Amino acid sequence: MAADSPPPADDTRVRASAAVLLRRPKLWLVPTVLCGLLAFLLSLLYMGGIVNPNGELHHLPIGIVNADQGRPLPGQTTNLGTQVTRSVTADTSGKADWQPLTRAEAQDRLASGKIYGALVVPADFTTTAAALTTANATTRPTLTVLTNPGMGSLGSSLASRITQQAAQQASLDIGMQLMDSPATAAADATTRLVLADPVAVATQVGNPIGDHSGLGLSAFYYTLLLVLAGFLGGNVISNGVDTALGYADNEIGPWHARRPTVPISRTQTLLLKMVMTAGITVLTTTLVMIATVGILGMDASHLPLLWIYSYCASLAVGLGVQAINAAFGGIGQLVSMFVFIVLGLPSSGSTVPLEAVPGFYRFLSHFEPMRQLSVGVRAILFFDARADAGLTRSWIMIAVGAALALLFGLAMTRYYDRKGLHRLTPQPPSG
Repeated sequence: MAADSPPPADDTRVRASAAVLLRRPKLWLVPTVLCGLLAFLLSLLYMGGIVNPNGELHHLPIGIVNADQGRPLPGQTTNLGTQVTRSVTADTSGKADWQPLTRAEAQDRLASGKIYGALVVPADFTTTAAALTTANATTRPTLTVLTNPGMGSLGSSLASRITQQAAQQASLDIGMQLMDSPATAAADATTRLVLADPVAVATQVGNPIGDHSGLGLSAFYYTLLLVLAGFLGGNVISNGVDTALGYADNEIGPWHARRPTVPISRTQTLLLKMVMTAGITVLTTTLVMIATVGILGMDASHLPLLWIYSYCASLAVGLGVQAINAAFGGIGQLVSMFVFIVLGLPSSGSTVPLEAVPGFYRFLSHFEPMRQLSVGVRAILFFDARADAGLTRSWIMIAVGAALALLFGLAMTRYYDRKGLHRLTPQPPSG
């Protein structure tokens, strides 16, 4: 039998049609399975982290300050401030982790992001409450709720709601004591109505943030920008290098080209991509800050530190992307998307506090990159760049992440090179 003749030079072979190919089940199988799996997993992971924050809420750290110096009411062994503190801290619902603090300690923890809010009992609380049963009453006793908007609008709101509920219950308990006092026996109906719920609740910002801070969410969105810049930039650089070295086709609209393949090892290719990532990240970090701080006016201090931190954070993500792409090849972009984006967003603790998400996300938060980076950004933007606000941990985790990316990527590429698994491919036919 004669060998098949080569196709004519004008390439007049019969071309396949979409109608024919669509009837092939195998063509549908992989895209259908992958798209369905992605849609299902994305829905579970994203919505699973935010769908029920009230139901998942456990041990939200909130301070309680008892500065009451008044003498106990008749028949009582402790003043009202002590009674309120004992009642609040004895709460068994598990929603809040009440932390008895001095006013200075509470302010310090608000300023370092260690508590989401605080309930303050003032020094004259018992004295003012006792005066309500006499003709000397001039004002109602007041409990002060301190908020911490730097911890995010939802976290601060949850703490404020819990604290106000505790203050309202304390008011009702104190009202029962005042109503039982012999001094109120002859009180008129209006006075008795006041005494039944005697405590006013005032809300104050415990640790103020700027007006251009997105109600405490600017730290999260800025972190997201850094992660996206590292993730997208890493993939763009990886694809660009592969195209320039002849390992991938270059298609722009109807134009198609393929460069001559450059003989280069996987290890050297990875090093090339990582060095380019380090260089280009200087530009992307600078542009992120120009856009957010310079043009949009986002509230930010410690600008040199913010730039250095932003560069290192975005670079660590970019190096991780390059390492994953080098190790996993064609599916590397999908793997890195799950590592840096899909699992990172719901476990970041920036929009929904970690105390209000399922345990799976709290587990992820110990090592997921976005959580580590967001804590550092929040410390710089809202908590005066304090080390104990999480900035030290963030620096450590950035260093660990960058080191792991280098070690993992280089270990995998050197292994492939030693096994002879080169990326060299035949040149496409010319003409």
